[in-house]
Amino acid sequence: MRNKNSIIGFLLIGLVLILFSWYQTREAGRQAEEQRRIRDSLALVNPPQETAPATEDAAAPVEAIAATQPAVALFSNQYLEEAYAGSESFHTLENGKLAIEFTSKGAQPSDVLIKDYFKYDSTDIHLISPGHSTLQLEFNSIDQYVELQEFNWQCVSADEYHLVFRLPFAEDAWIDAVYNLPADSYMLDYELHFVGMDRYLARGTTQMVLGWAADMPRLEKGYKNERNYSAVAYRNGGASGDVKTIGQRKESVHETFSTRLRWIGFQPQFFSAILVADNEFAGGEISNKFYPEGQADGMLMHSWAKLGVEIDPRSADFTVPMHFYFGPNHFPTLKSYGEKFEKIIPLGGKIIGSISRYVIIPIFNFLSRSISSYGLIILLLTLIIKLVIFPLTYRSYASSAKMQLLKPEVDKINARYPKQEDAMKKSQATMDLYKKAGVSMFGGCLPILLQFPILWAMFRFFPASFELRQQPFLWAEDLSTYDSILNFGFNIPLYGDHISLFALLMGISMWAYSKMTMPNTDTSSMPGMKFMQVWLMPIMMVFLCNNFSAGLSYYYLLSNIITIIQNVLIRRSIDKDKFYAQLQRNMAKPDKKKKSGFRARLDEMYRQQQQQQRK
Repeated sequence: MRNKNSIIGFLLIGLVLILFSWYQTREAGRQAEEQRRIRDSLALVNPPQETAPATEDAAAPVEAIAATQPAVALFSNQYLEEAYAGSESFHTLENGKLAIEFTSKGAQPSDVLIKDYFKYDSTDIHLISPGHSTLQLEFNSIDQYVELQEFNWQCVSADEYHLVFRLPFAEDAWIDAVYNLPADSYMLDYELHFVGMDRYLARGTTQMVLGWAADMPRLEKGYKNERNYSAVAYRNGGASGDVKTIGQRKESVHETFSTRLRWIGFQPQFFSAILVADNEFAGGEISNKFYPEGQADGMLMHSWAKLGVEIDPRSADFTVPMHFYFGPNHFPTLKSYGEKFEKIIPLGGKIIGSISRYVIIPIFNFLSRSISSYGLIILLLTLIIKLVIFPLTYRSYASSAKMQLLKPEVDKINARYPKQEDAMKKSQATMDLYKKAGVSMFGGCLPILLQFPILWAMFRFFPASFELRQQPFLWAEDLSTYDSILNFGFNIPLYGDHISLFALLMGISMWAYSKMTMPNTDTSSMPGMKFMQVWLMPIMMVFLCNNFSAGLSYYYLLSNIITIIQNVLIRRSIDKDKFYAQLQRNMAKPDKKKKSGFRARLDEMYRQQQQQQRK
């Protein structure tokens, strides 16, 4: 009896092991299939490869073979079979800012027209265009992997601002793709509503894969400048999530995330397509690759993302809320949505970006409310900035002017110590002269360094300023891109295929300013410095700015002209006789001040040098 019970026990244990092994093998196979499908699911989002078109002779046998084959069900679900075989239909939502055409194939936007704006060739802006975008949604059902973009969804509700597509899995189970376009908004509300799907979603599946890809079009005149300011961006999850832009000035970029994301965006220079998830994306990938300048369809870059979207397989009714932003990279407009969209505008880091966001942009917007000419606005903005930093400018130019008046005295010191071994003594004597004259050796440099963040902020602001887009001024047709008075018809390396008059005038003004200030600088120890400052730097700036925003070159031109005028006026304001009289009185006074640490170290270095020479 005991042996019989043992045998039965071993048989039961064996049966349990066999069933467990079968179950594990089945689950492993299912998971492997899921992983394979996930890896292959975004084939459409990769840049299309050129293939030779099939000839009629090659196509005919394929059609003949297909006609002789029996129909095979692709899906175990009858409703999905019908949706797969259904015909494609198109529907439109439209408000005062956008006209969006949707296709029932995948229930997704297929064409997005942005109203009131035009491309550089005066044609309409289709930020998303047919055949150049795809929105993919994929997940595991209880018996197979489902790719929702393969099906023609039913349109169950449609009006001017509201559209609902439905993909049924049963009479009482379906997924709705709900789109709502508010009046006078660039934001398209998008949600997936799962009804009765708890019976069809695989229990172990807590996420679905969302793949979004788009060829972003060329919209501006200068390819190089537009590409330099185009990229992809994302915002990390959480209320304080940071915004990061990647791919600027890079041929291609790819980044993988394990953290949560609030939104991802595809950003040509002045417009963006952004997808926001209210419940955040559960990590994923984002990528971008630029097309060459001569791309046949006029596309600038291929952008794509693969993201995890959390779902609840145990709930009979749940919603996944999302939003699309299709619109301009206009700072106040982006900021109005409260999603930190405005941070995709490349205004610089914390210090430089803060100057642009909190100083330059508010002044610019204030002036634009009452002035229609953006050339005049740039002029007034330049004058305001120059007025604000005038105290620093005055100190710099006054110091330079006084140093010029001291040049005869400096020449006497140089004549007194002509030998190389007396260089330290000559420096000491020069420092004593400047000290007694009340002139700081760094008086001209420090104010300029303090002005540098403002100059750099302006350098970042103008090429990224949406307000300047297609705004004409004088001979420039568009202040946001380069101006041209002569097109060569061929490209000169590092320069371009045209002559920008604003860049050329800016270079001339820079040369004039350098010519004016160079006599104040002692270049005896660096003979090449004069050539570099007077000639090389202006020439380099002309080459650099030839393809940049005309607004930027115009600003630098104005800044140089105003600086020259300030310099002349400040020099004239200095009374030479009074200055020399003060200098003589200072030189007659005994030096009772304690030496500075720097001067003490300089004296010690000179003493050690003298001892070394004696040895």
